[in-house]
Amino acid sequence: MRTAVIRFSLPKLWLAVLAFSTVVTASAQVVTPSTSAGQVTPLGPSAQVRPLAPPAASQGLKAPASPVLIDRVVAIVNREVITASELARREKQFLTNLKRQNVAPPSPAVLREQVLERMINDRAMLQLARETGIRVDDITLDRSINRIADQNGMSVSGLRNQLESEGISFAAFRQDIREEIILTRLREREVDNRLQISDSEVDTFLAAQGQSIQRIEELKVAQILVRVSENASKEELAAAQAKVKRIEDALRDPKTFPAVAKEFSDSPDRDQGGSLGWRQPDRLPTLFLDAVSGLKPGQISKTVRSANGFHILQLEDRRSTLRTQEVAVHRARHILVRVDAQVSEEVARRRILDIRRRIELGTDFAQMARDFSQDPGSAQKGGELDWAYPGDLVPEFERAMFGLQPGQMSDPVRSVFGVHLIQLLERKREPLTEDRLRTAARMVLRDQKLAEAVSEWTREVRANAYVEIKRDEL
Repeated sequence: MRTAVIRFSLPKLWLAVLAFSTVVTASAQVVTPSTSAGQVTPLGPSAQVRPLAPPAASQGLKAPASPVLIDRVVAIVNREVITASELARREKQFLTNLKRQNVAPPSPAVLREQVLERMINDRAMLQLARETGIRVDDITLDRSINRIADQNGMSVSGLRNQLESEGISFAAFRQDIREEIILTRLREREVDNRLQISDSEVDTFLAAQGQSIQRIEELKVAQILVRVSENASKEELAAAQAKVKRIEDALRDPKTFPAVAKEFSDSPDRDQGGSLGWRQPDRLPTLFLDAVSGLKPGQISKTVRSANGFHILQLEDRRSTLRTQEVAVHRARHILVRVDAQVSEEVARRRILDIRRRIELGTDFAQMARDFSQDPGSAQKGGELDWAYPGDLVPEFERAMFGLQPGQMSDPVRSVFGVHLIQLLERKREPLTEDRLRTAARMVLRDQKLAEAVSEWTREVRANAYVEIKRDEL
């Protein structure tokens, strides 16, 4: 395969000399000195014409430079490339994160493959986000970085120094955070709002758990997935079974499960050692629950088969918690600027930020809502909303509201309705009514479906993109 490189071209001055030579040879009358001083005579038809020689080194011009390798292309995603230097930077970043978590990394080859796959998927999704008009302005980015610094107990300058001490460019870090925000907004729009939970699913869920249970068990489970389709060929099935056998041999010591998962698993949670985190039994697939129900913490199940492939499961831990019949409810107010053909998301965000600045300088929130909010249901009430239970509001609005303290205003929040400025007024806990219990059950069912929906959507985006991996360059 031909190496994909970026090279320097000939110096511009040398190219100009060559062009000049061609023009003179093609169009000027060729002459030669005559025997008479100061006279020139035209050459005859049999005369031989020689091309103009390149300028000598003594004339101050250097010979053409040799090609210089700047970078290599390791993958093409639609019309964009991923270079070896970008891949190396992401690998280094991934290793740094694993080191912080005290997690042993997979082999270099496996790490490179995993990181490249993640970069390809992200690049395809970022291209989709750009095509559909999703942007993140610098003000939103700065606020996000300020929050990251606060969460780590340092200033932004301290965060910059920490990153640079680890060899991470602060400019590259900012770009990574910008892309994470873009991808989050894209997933919220493309996946979160598509999930539908039917009433029959809610009925089945409530009937299965019963209302008399006051304590509930939680399980912490990890998995290793060897993906193979249901209609796989005999050769594909044999290859998957051989991989399962290698994994089982590597798991003779259960403590190696996280490292083996990172190296062999085809599941998106492999970067976390395969851990699915704490789950209530009703939030685990029945196949998984049956496989681990008889295990003690640390033990590994027999391999089980699903529509996605072969699963090897480890019960990391189990615990028992009280089931509460109370939930947090919120009362908030907001100002909405709609996004449409005349008003882009960027313009709407600027308007919301301007409104927020005016409120911070002393203008009354309620008056600004009456003057500027485009939510007809709340504008004349000063933007106030009714008490909201979990699931009452769209996911983006709800997540932002949950993160506020009473009296605090949010950053601009994008939802399917437009861009919001949210202020939390009050939070309290109330017992669940039957209707609210159904809403809570719907949210649990939604969480169960979300991970698989995101995974399926990611595969769709990847399948619709042109991807070429230059494996000779890895």
